[in-house]
Amino acid sequence: MDWGDSAEQASFRAQVRDFVGDRLPDFYRDAHANRSGLDGGWQANRASDDPVESGAARDWARSLAENGWVAPNWPEEYGGAGLSVWEQFIFKQEMAEAGAPAVGGQGVTQIGPTVIVHGNEQQKEKYLTGILEGDTAWCQGYSEPGAGSDLASLQTRARRDGDEYVINGQKIWTSNAHNADNMYILVRTDPDAPKHRGISLIIIDDIHEAGVQVRPLIDMTFNHHFNETFFEDVRAPVSNRLGEENRGWYVGMTLLDYERSNIDSAILDRTLVEELIEYIGSDEGAVCSRTGDLPTLRAEIADRYIECDVARNFGMRIASMQASGVVPNYEASTGKMFGTETHQRVMRTGTRTLGLYGNVWGKDSAYAPMRSQFTHGYVRAIPSTIAGGSSEIQRNIIATRGLGLPRG
Repeated sequence: MDWGDSAEQASFRAQVRDFVGDRLPDFYRDAHANRSGLDGGWQANRASDDPVESGAARDWARSLAENGWVAPNWPEEYGGAGLSVWEQFIFKQEMAEAGAPAVGGQGVTQIGPTVIVHGNEQQKEKYLTGILEGDTAWCQGYSEPGAGSDLASLQTRARRDGDEYVINGQKIWTSNAHNADNMYILVRTDPDAPKHRGISLIIIDDIHEAGVQVRPLIDMTFNHHFNETFFEDVRAPVSNRLGEENRGWYVGMTLLDYERSNIDSAILDRTLVEELIEYIGSDEGAVCSRTGDLPTLRAEIADRYIECDVARNFGMRIASMQASGVVPNYEASTGKMFGTETHQRVMRTGTRTLGLYGNVWGKDSAYAPMRSQFTHGYVRAIPSTIAGGSSEIQRNIIATRGLGLPRG
C-alpha cells in the first residue's frame, strides 16, 4: 500500500482543498472552529429556522453541485462525480479536515444508489435530481421495536389496495425523520412467506403530508436526532415500490462499490486528540487538566493518538482494496469496530484528563474546558459501537469470515 499521493491524486487533493477553502460558508468554518452548531448535520441545518444556518446549508449544497460533488460516488450519467475510489477517499479526507459537511445525507449514500440500481426511469427522474440539488431530505424506515439486528423479523405491513399500498405499523430509531421530506421503508407485503421474503421496499413521498406520525426520542445529551414513527393507513402508490414485490430484502441490502473507509471519523478523532494536547499545554489547560498529577494520562493520550493513526490506516487499506477491485468483507468490519471503539476511548480519555471539570455540561460555562466537547462526546459515543452493526456482530464476522473459525 502506498501512503503517498500520485501526481494525479496530489492535483485532485489541491483542487478539493482550494474549493473548500474558497466556497465553504462562514457558518461551517465558525462551527468547526468552535465545535458548535452542527448537531444533526447538514440535514438539520437545512431545516433550521435560523436563516443564516439554513442559508449556509443551501449555499453549500449548490456549491458542491457545481462539480457533482454532492454525490461523489455516483456515476456521471446520473449526475454524480464518478470519482475513483482514491478520489473519493481524498475528497472525504479534505472535507473532514475542513469541517465541511457532506450534503444529501441518506439520499446520497443509501436510497440514491438503490434507485440507480433498482429503480425504473420514471423513479430515477423523480428522485435523483432532488437529491443532487439538496432539495429533498430522506430518512430510513428499517428498524422496529422487535426488529433491530434481526431486521428480517419486521412486522410493519403494506396491504395492496388497487394502485396503492396501505401501510400500518411502527418504526424506531428513524434518524432525522423530523427534518426529512421522504422516507424509504421496508414493509411486509406477504405475511405468510419466510421472513427474508415477503418484504418490499416502498418510498413514501412527503411523509408529513402522508400522515406519518413522527415522535421525538431525546438522547442522553438532551438532543433530538432519533424518532419513533407510526403508520396508520398511510397510502403510497404502487409506482413508489423499488424492485419486485416481495423481493425488497434484496433491494434494501443493495450496496454499491463506493468508498466505505470511514476515514472522516478517524480524522475527526485525531483532530480532537491534537486539540486536547494543545489545550493541556496552555495556561488554562495546565490548571484544568490532570496530566501533571497523573503521568499515566500522558501515556494514555499517546495511545489514543496512535490508535487514531491505526484507524486511518484501516481506512486506507479498505480504499486500497477497493481501488484494486477487491470488495472488503471482514476488513470493513475490522475498520468499523476498531474505529468506533477508538472513538469511545478518545472521548473517555479526554474526559478523564479534565478531571472534575469534565463533569461540567454547559458548553458556555466559564468552567467548561474546551466547551465541554469531551463531556458531550463521551455520552454521545456510547451508542457508536451499536449503530451500523454492533461490535459483537462485527467480531462474529471477523471470526468466521476473517479467521475461519466455526460458527458457534
